Order: sequence, then structure tokens, then C-alpha cells
Amino acid sequence: MSAIVSATDVRRSRVRLLIVTMLFLVTTVNYADRATLSIAGPALSKELHLDPIAMGYVFSAFGWSYVIAQVPGGWLLDRFGSKWVYAISIIIWSIFTAMQGLVGFLAAGTAVILLFGLRFLVGFAEAPSFPANARIVAAWFPGNERGTASAFFNSGQYFATVIFAPLMGWIAHEYGWRHVFYVMGGLGLIMGIAWIKTIYEPKQHPAINEAEFNYIRDGGALVDMDAAKGAKTRDSGPRWDHIRQLLSNRMMLGVYIGQYCINTLTYFFLTWFPVYLVKERGLSILQAGFVATLPALCGFIGGVLGGVISDFILRRTGSLTMARKIPIVGGMLLSMAIIGCNYVDGQALVVGFMALAFFGKGIGALGWAVVSDTSPKEAGGVSGGLFNMFGNLSSITTPIVIGYILAATGSFNGALVFVGANALVAAIAYLFIVGEITRVQLKPA
Repeated sequence: MSAIVSATDVRRSRVRLLIVTMLFLVTTVNYADRATLSIAGPALSKELHLDPIAMGYVFSAFGWSYVIAQVPGGWLLDRFGSKWVYAISIIIWSIFTAMQGLVGFLAAGTAVILLFGLRFLVGFAEAPSFPANARIVAAWFPGNERGTASAFFNSGQYFATVIFAPLMGWIAHEYGWRHVFYVMGGLGLIMGIAWIKTIYEPKQHPAINEAEFNYIRDGGALVDMDAAKGAKTRDSGPRWDHIRQLLSNRMMLGVYIGQYCINTLTYFFLTWFPVYLVKERGLSILQAGFVATLPALCGFIGGVLGGVISDFILRRTGSLTMARKIPIVGGMLLSMAIIGCNYVDGQALVVGFMALAFFGKGIGALGWAVVSDTSPKEAGGVSGGLFNMFGNLSSITTPIVIGYILAATGSFNGALVFVGANALVAAIAYLFIVGEITRVQLKPA
């Protein structure tokens, strides 16, 4: 406690707001880097002569490694702490993002193989990011603020499109698709340096005062989560039995199923949505970059609003289960509006249905709040890693399934039905499988 600044009065400092803002900014850059290929995709696929099935597999490259590395990434977080594992992650994924711009100088076959490999490596490097976000929120925020904090950093995925889709579309239009990767990789390196300068544990942050520390600790924040990492033994940290217990917990299985289905909407948006606008709706790549901002902005607003609604319900009812389930189920049912795009012709109506769907997706995107609520202290990283692993299986299946649907039908109609059906399954999972939401208590081995 020696690093905590004593308060001269009862007013609390607000360092936790700086922390969650940094999580939001890093998440924004994280998702912008994931979306680089979707913005560059139409021009890149034309130059490299990729058909929809090949493009679907290239889109999926990120997901294969991202899923594989989730549990190992979570273990690294529990073993070595969030700050430095995350910092190294940001720097490495940014380097691999920038390198994707170099594939355009190679022969088409070699370029495709290298592009798949680099996307695969980006997935490996990004694996610890969201489990780390959840751990940091659990360490810095009391229970009654955790939903808003989690929803705020998670909304960075929509804000990334609001800010960077027009920028990347303009860069691709004016300078060529390669420069999209160069610019975003450089921005990521800057963000990595900012992360190192900003993030500390609650006990170590130079700006926190005693009043704020006591407030978050008494509210249930896991302030000692990363304490004394260097003093831990080789055998410390999460164990395989922890994974077995989490996988055998019905509540967590329901959460995993729900997150898989919720992320199907995310990965449609991050991969095929700009292609849909260009090839199905006749927009230019520059127009697609700007049009994509409205659904993304609605997703961002819905994301923040979902957290606020959830924490409001928690304060009024005291029921964590109601506070998390009501926005998630309601949001997923609203997301089914994406199917309405199949029945309208005007671009304004298409964008309107997409905006409504992603507003609902934003409201329902409270999975990381649930992880912060339910993860056991001794295995928070592994719990987040399992959650993200199951959730991001959709990063593999979604682009591939849609690629096959396009190849078979020549239309996105079936793809939008596929995405909407997943939203319905997510709502069902939270209604009938999850049950009561409570922190998992692990049994000693």
C-alpha cells in the first residue's frame, strides 16, 4: 500500500476512468487491425485473383490462431500479469499487421500463402487482449460499475469502424490497399508505447488515492490479482483441473455458446460486410468505408447503453442475473433485424436494418462483463481465454460458411439468414442454459 497516495479529503480520485479509456483505445486499434483485410479485401482479391471461397479462408486465418492461443494466452496473463503480456502482444501484432502490406509485391500464389501466414500470426499475438481487458476491469472496478466498464471497452470494436473504416477506405482509394496495413501497423506501435506508460496495478498506480482504492476494493474489485507475480513459483498459477471445472460448469457452457453466436455478427461485420456493400449493393470501396460507419456508430451507442442499462438494473434489483440477461437477450432479438436486408432494395433501408441489428448487438455484447462477474480469482486469465476461445470459433466458421454460401448461391441472402439465426440461438442460450449468473468457485485439486 506504500505506493497509494493518501487522500487529503474524502473525494476519490478517478484513475479507473483513465484505465478503462486506455482499454477502449487499445480495443479500437485492435479491431481496426482485424478489419484491415475487409477494407483492403475488394481491391486485394481482384489483384490476387481470389474467389469467394479462397477469400473466406484468408479471412479465417486470424481466427484459427486466435482460438488456438486463447488458453495459453490466458495462462500467460495469470502467470505474469496483464501489463507486460498485453504490451508485448500489442507490439507484435502491429508489426505483423504492417508486414501484410508487403504481400502485394509477390507473385499471386506466394502472396496468398504469406498473407494467410501473417494473418495467422496476428491472431496469435492478439490472443491475450480480451482476457487481459476482463482481468483489468475485474481488478479496477467494483461490481456495480463492471457492466458499464466492460461495455465501454468492448464498444471499441464499433468505434474502430466509425473512425477507421472511412480512413482506411480513403487510404485504399488514394494510395492503394498496401498502405492500409502500413498505417495501422504504425499506429499500433504508438499505442503499445502509450500502454506501457499508462497501465499499472491498483496498488501501484502513482495517481490513485486511498479513497478510490478502498472504494474499488470494498466493491469487490480483485485488487490483488497481479500482486507479486515475480515471487510466484514455477507451479503457481492456473492448473488443468481449473480448465476441466470451468468446462463442466453449465452456466459457463451457456455463456460460451452465447458468445460464439454473438461473435458471428461481429465477424460478418469485420470480414464480409464491406464486400457485401461493394458486390451486392454496388458501392465503391470509398463509399463502403463511409457507409459502414452508421451501423458501427449504432453498435457503439448500443454497446455503451447496454452497460449502463445493465448496471442500472443491478442497482435497482440487486440481481446480477437479471442485470446481464435482460440486455443480452433483448439485444440479440433486435439483432435479427439483419435478415430484413433481404427484403428491401433501397440503400438507405439496407443501412437502416444493419444499423438496427448492430445497435441490438451492441446492447447485448455484455459477455465480458459476465466473465468479470464469474471468473475465479486464481484463474481469471484462463477463464477469459476459454470464453474468448469458444466465442472466436466464429471467426473461423463465419467467413468460411459465408464464402461457401456465396459460391453456391451467388447472393448474400442466405448469409444474412445465417447471421440472424445465430443471434436467435444466443438469446436462447442465455434464457435456457446459463441459469443464475454467479462467480465460479473452483474446488481444490
